[in-house]
Amino acid sequence: MLEKLAGAVTRWSERWFPDAYIFAALAVVVVGAGAMASGASVKAVGTAFGDGFWSLIPFTMQMAIVAISGYVVAASPPASRLIEGLARLPRTGRGAVAFVALVSIAASLFSWAISLIFGGLLVRAIARRSDIRMDYRAGGAAAYLGMGATWALGLSSSAAQLQANPDSLPKALLKITGVIPFAETIFLPQSMLIIAALTVASLVIAYFSAPKDENAKTATELGIALDDAGTDLARPQRPGDWLEYSPLVTILVVALGAIWIGHEFSGKDPILAISNLNTYNFVLLMLGMLLNWRPRRFLNAVSKAVPSTSGVLIQFPLYGGIAFILTKAAGPDGQTLAHHLANFFVSVSSHSSFPAIMGVYSAVLGFFVPSGGGKWVIEAPYVMQAAADLKVHLGWTVTVYNAAEALPNLINPFWMLPLLGVLGLRARDVVGYTFTQLLVHFPIVIGLLWILAGTLTFHPPVMP
Repeated sequence: MLEKLAGAVTRWSERWFPDAYIFAALAVVVVGAGAMASGASVKAVGTAFGDGFWSLIPFTMQMAIVAISGYVVAASPPASRLIEGLARLPRTGRGAVAFVALVSIAASLFSWAISLIFGGLLVRAIARRSDIRMDYRAGGAAAYLGMGATWALGLSSSAAQLQANPDSLPKALLKITGVIPFAETIFLPQSMLIIAALTVASLVIAYFSAPKDENAKTATELGIALDDAGTDLARPQRPGDWLEYSPLVTILVVALGAIWIGHEFSGKDPILAISNLNTYNFVLLMLGMLLNWRPRRFLNAVSKAVPSTSGVLIQFPLYGGIAFILTKAAGPDGQTLAHHLANFFVSVSSHSSFPAIMGVYSAVLGFFVPSGGGKWVIEAPYVMQAAADLKVHLGWTVTVYNAAEALPNLINPFWMLPLLGVLGLRARDVVGYTFTQLLVHFPIVIGLLWILAGTLTFHPPVMP
């Protein structure tokens, strides 16, 4: 029954749900109208939108590099050999689905992009085995669980990365929140407890919701070809190609990069060092270069990864404009829309109920604005102000956002697209299984966010 319901929802969304860009553009209009309704002039709204349009350029580039570097690492020859080795471990079809879920969740804590691509390639590798029958659709849904459950609680969390990097934060938001290091967000013991709970729940559901052998549909039965092309490069065709196929350039560049990485981590607390988004991206890119070994293979992987960044590149400027409308377009009383929204949250919440109310709100909004970083820029000015007014731990408020923001990914096809491209499936093929996960994840997440908030105490923002 759940699969039929989820299939109906997905068919509706595929027919009626527009591209995520449309929601971002509509958000500009809605927030602008809200600012004018709260007293701001048309001129003030338009000026704020233009002033903020390019304010997220550093963060936009950083998020694009996260996607590119993750793909480059996951598609490298060593990663491919690792995938083939892992694919031989499961002994049953259902066990293979649960195993893919575990790998996807573990990889997502390092990089959401690696989780998607690595998980998809692992499903294809298992599907090529003739000795077990894994349902290809259930396997694809399991590969998506990192993105749908835990990615925002890991190192590539857009909100946690943004809050830990003052140079990437809009100035208006920095005044409200200050700098919040990873130790106060994703490395909190309470955050790790949520990861553990979601991991156990995800594996159990993945195993028992996967069809048994007699009901499983393999990739072959779904008409999907699995004969992946090899990773070997053709020979150079001209003398000028020599350096593209030689590892010499890679060795020299990575050696220089290793010197900087060693200096960065030896002079700082490792948690503080990896909290810097530029450092995180630098490490991933150097690793991608090294694993691909030859510049030509590295460049080919980058070319394949770039299309997946188009949504980030075109939507984040709109989110920057929205953030400025929220925080800069004030009415005659000097109050912005962010102030009014913060006052609303304070009026309907208490210190204890705020995490649960914010979590539900963030999850619902996430279905319409499927971008962790972009939505945080929109949401943070007023929810963080409300958290400060209610004396709620600011780092935990980021965790509330992270855990709740991932929930709608389980039924929203936007972030499924890179994985579906690898698998050759459609969203409707996997959403029956991911929707089943959502039904269990939602009460677990909201309940833990509410309960664990009581174990933390508020402290004022720390300014850089």
